[in-house]
Amino acid sequence: MARQIYVNLPVKELKRTSEFFGALGFAFEPKFSNDDAICMIIADNIFVMLLVERFFQTFIKKEVCDAKKSTEVLLCLSCDSRDHVNALVAKAVAAGGSIPRDAKDHGFMYEHAFEDPDGHIWELIYMEPDAAPAD
Repeated sequence: MARQIYVNLPVKELKRTSEFFGALGFAFEPKFSNDDAICMIIADNIFVMLLVERFFQTFIKKEVCDAKKSTEVLLCLSCDSRDHVNALVAKAVAAGGSIPRDAKDHGFMYEHAFEDPDGHIWELIYMEPDAAPAD
């Protein structure tokens, strides 16, 4: 069986979160979703578990980080093109997200980002297939 990754993020309002990421074109796995959590599908083996904060808290002994005040993680997703990066950022803003910083063009890599309604930062990158710097 291929390895899978399940990233777990706390969210304040599950319905708002579902609507936000649904507007960006992401699908959800109903088998792993309920009133406390939704399972967002990123790729065949990559998932994000979006857990209501009180439920997220049951898995940890530490305080839940408020992503609007502190950043514990940057989530980075690859995209198929620069246009795909920009389109996803535009969809995020239209759905209630914000832009935490300007886009950056490194020549071989283009990056931009959006912040979801809970304050989590999602970086989006497109890397030119043959333009990465040599070792």
